[in-house]
Amino acid sequence: MESLWLAHAKRLQAIASTGLHFARDPFDRERYAEVAQIANAMLAELGSVPIARIEGLVSDFAQGYATPKVDVRGAVIEDGRVLLVRERSDGRWTLPGGFADVGLSAAQNIAKEMREEAGIEVAVAGLYAVRHKAKRPYEPDARDFYKLFFLCERESDAVAVAGHETSGADFFAPDALPELSLGRVTEADIAAAFAYRGAALPVTLFD
Repeated sequence: MESLWLAHAKRLQAIASTGLHFARDPFDRERYAEVAQIANAMLAELGSVPIARIEGLVSDFAQGYATPKVDVRGAVIEDGRVLLVRERSDGRWTLPGGFADVGLSAAQNIAKEMREEAGIEVAVAGLYAVRHKAKRPYEPDARDFYKLFFLCERESDAVAVAGHETSGADFFAPDALPELSLGRVTEADIAAAFAYRGAALPVTLFD
């Protein structure tokens, strides 16, 4: 779970973003801009990064009502092993997935991510978890996320291969996982996929 100060800083940033979008009084806008500066300075200090990097993370700042971003992840389980891909950005492994694109449903998004990151076509079988990133042991993030995890089934005999954002794709047993990209997935997320698949009456987990 993220620290209390990180949670406060992100909330202040969201309030400033929404306020600057809706406020028309120049004095109110000045106050919201100051709140944004303070929040960004806090986030930069907490992450030990330049303020400019924090500002660049929120591309839609002051463009509307501030809401969490959406990340989708998919689990393909075959012969007691789960499909993982290795991210080029950090060299670690994760369930295929990424930011949800506008214009596609959540299921369409994960099918697209599977195609792009692992080279396979899938049918989306079920939603097994909805996680709030801030409430789980992922690596800290200056942005706020809902993470949607889907169980998927491979639709063809195509071999999983790396895509342009990944450098590897392979199946792993749950007791022999490689080093995970903990900003994207945890062992608990993978265990939940196996539990959902093996349950007589599967239940979607949520925060």
